[in-house]
Amino acid sequence: MQTVLITGGTGMIGRSLTTMFLEKGYQVIVLTRKQKRTHRKNLSFAKWDIDKGEIDLEAVNKADMIVHLAGEGVADKRWTVKRKQAIVDSRVQSGNLLVKVLSENKNKVKTFISASAIGWYGPDTINSLKDGFAETDPADNSYLGNTCQQWEQSTATIGKMGIRLVTLRIGIVFNNKGGALAEFLKPAKFGLATILGNGKQIVSWIHYKDLCRMIVFAIETPAIQGTYNAVAPQPVTNKKLVLTIAKNKYPIYFPSFVPAFLLKIILGEMSVEVLKSVNISAQKIQVAGFLFDYPTVEEALIDLMK
Repeated sequence: MQTVLITGGTGMIGRSLTTMFLEKGYQVIVLTRKQKRTHRKNLSFAKWDIDKGEIDLEAVNKADMIVHLAGEGVADKRWTVKRKQAIVDSRVQSGNLLVKVLSENKNKVKTFISASAIGWYGPDTINSLKDGFAETDPADNSYLGNTCQQWEQSTATIGKMGIRLVTLRIGIVFNNKGGALAEFLKPAKFGLATILGNGKQIVSWIHYKDLCRMIVFAIETPAIQGTYNAVAPQPVTNKKLVLTIAKNKYPIYFPSFVPAFLLKIILGEMSVEVLKSVNISAQKIQVAGFLFDYPTVEEALIDLMK
């Protein structure tokens, strides 16, 4: 039985991924700041503290592969100077800690899957809307672009240790237990389809089940190596997304536009990302053999909102 060590395993994606690994017969160890107990078979928790640079070496020594998802939520709070630094530090320091422990201690880790984000890319105005951004496109010179660049650099040396390194640049994740979809659903409760800005901006998204399946696919496919976009093959405009959500939620709804200037007042600097159009290509992961269960937003929402 192979053992997977997961960071960020108590988060929204981490919990679903843990369940998927357990169902497939893996032993799972979740790294967490607070020691936890569980009665689930083949699941255990181990302690780590990024701020103190501490990690359970026994847990690392048991691991055949590592899935690194740890990081403060980008959209959880308003972007103050302090918050922006916390977002960067949680990613870079955790990556540095894993590199340090793997380089300084004997281990049997063969595969390392690291999360990144499509914040790496800039707006569509500098790229073809038809083809979308590919993994070879450079990082955007923005806060999120620089954050993703530091995030990926923090684990880059792992690929030089004889460990297969896979980096997934993850799009907006749709989950029925929170996250972005929950925010879109809030106005829908009042029969409103709230379109942000002009609604023409492209949203590159992925169903959480497809994301978890993609991580397992990367673990189980030796040919997978390097950077891959983790997005559905059919991105949508904000307007289409919001109207599709409204249609699935209520038979009667009223489209309403939230002007860009108001979003800037409410969200501050984060409004730039909300209004940014970013079309991302899923071609590379598809060519590698991954098949999406939810390639369209209609299929994804039917599953998530049933």
